[in-house]
Amino acid sequence: MRSATRVMAGLLMAATVMIGGARAAEYEVRMLDRGEAGMMVFEPSTLRIAPGDSVRFRATQPGHSAESIPSMTPEGAPLFKGRLNEEITVTFDRPGIYGYQCKPHYAMGMVGVIMVGEGEAARANLEAARGVSHPPRARARFQRMFQGLAD
Repeated sequence: MRSATRVMAGLLMAATVMIGGARAAEYEVRMLDRGEAGMMVFEPSTLRIAPGDSVRFRATQPGHSAESIPSMTPEGAPLFKGRLNEEITVTFDRPGIYGYQCKPHYAMGMVGVIMVGEGEAARANLEAARGVSHPPRARARFQRMFQGLAD
């Protein structure tokens, strides 16, 4: 009888933790031929999220993909790579700056940035990410995005 009571108490505690525990957020980034910022864009192109949050890259229009730029990813963080026209969801556990691109439209400036976490940990690889070489349109868009993240 005591063991049944302990099991029930354990189940109730687990349920309380699941109900009362913080829940990670999920954000959506759309892949677009034309958006508010021009042609070939991710909207939004810049996100600030917490560790453990997820981002769903939605193939809103055909011909796009979402994949991380390895030189713009925090050390030790996993890379992601969606196929053309594929909707993918990525969970970001490690703080830092993550640059990503649409592979077919990278040279046209179809890029984005996700900042995971806050403070120094979130900006740990910011200077390294800023130093990465890109085609002119991608470089110009990244520069605007980085200005917003520096605040």
